[in-house]
Amino acid sequence: MSVKRINLALQGGGAHGAFTWGVLDRLLCEEDIEIAAISGCSAGALNGAALKAGYVEGKNAGARARLDWLWGEVGSRPELKLQEWMTPFSLSDVSRAIEYSWPVLAADAWTRAVSPYSWGPLYVNPLEPIVRGLDFDRVCAETVGAPSLFVCATRVKSGKVKVFRDAEISAEAILASACLPTVFQAVDVCDEATGEVEAFWDGGYTGNPALFPLFDGAFPSDIVVININPLERTDLPRTAQQIQNRINEISFNSSLLRELRAIEFVQRLLDQGKLKQDEKARVLIHMIADDALMNELSVATKLYPTPYTLAKLKSAGQSAAENFLSAHKADLNERGTVDLVEMFA
Repeated sequence: MSVKRINLALQGGGAHGAFTWGVLDRLLCEEDIEIAAISGCSAGALNGAALKAGYVEGKNAGARARLDWLWGEVGSRPELKLQEWMTPFSLSDVSRAIEYSWPVLAADAWTRAVSPYSWGPLYVNPLEPIVRGLDFDRVCAETVGAPSLFVCATRVKSGKVKVFRDAEISAEAILASACLPTVFQAVDVCDEATGEVEAFWDGGYTGNPALFPLFDGAFPSDIVVININPLERTDLPRTAQQIQNRINEISFNSSLLRELRAIEFVQRLLDQGKLKQDEKARVLIHMIADDALMNELSVATKLYPTPYTLAKLKSAGQSAAENFLSAHKADLNERGTVDLVEMFA
């Protein structure tokens, strides 16, 4: 059986990362697809860490089980119990209902006016118990056959990206990658090489996710981007929440688009013969997304997950992955399936 080796680039986007859960669950059913490396940011970092820990424990089945555990934990927070009235409605209906509910509107206003440092000793990061529940001996393992893992965070001091790899990854690194500064206090991470402690914010500002770690010659040429922040929104944002959400989507997509533009530029030079293949490798880009669905959702379903919305997003991710495999599995390791020239035309 011919094995197709790929790299994964997993975007952040809060609880919308459950879409990525569904994509990964479907990809892991393919025995002839091998995941060589993963670059993840925020929710993508959580997904990547869960996948790797599970894979080290029990190959693909273990990875699927660990991802199920992760999102089961996210959906079982006591304050986010499933509300029975949601079940007859579509995901977009539920998203709008949550977005305009008074607790969400009050919380949104609070985060705009009050710093997370205002809580003092009462401050807690609700992600911390989930992240610390990951098995970091396995997350950090450099086991033969297990994917290499890269986690992106943003240095508060310099505004530069920091990429943690395998043994460097800790609970603090994952929490830093998912640290929205209006919601969470900056996360301190110690650089083991220098002993310096540095503060970090969400990696989405500088790499959502970073692609450059996947350019290593030891990894395959194919990068499958699992995109959960829509590149385009058809409707003009009008409410304060919608405007802020679109600003965040644009800023969080900008680093990815910059890297894709650079890849397109290099490919153009290769096609024109101005660069030789031994000077720059040809990167094959693929993308799994459901922009139509994400256009129907709001920031509310990113920040306020329920088991209902997570299950719906997982199902949507499974369907998107199925469609991608039906259309493009044969293209893996052969050609890219994203028209970068058209994307930047």
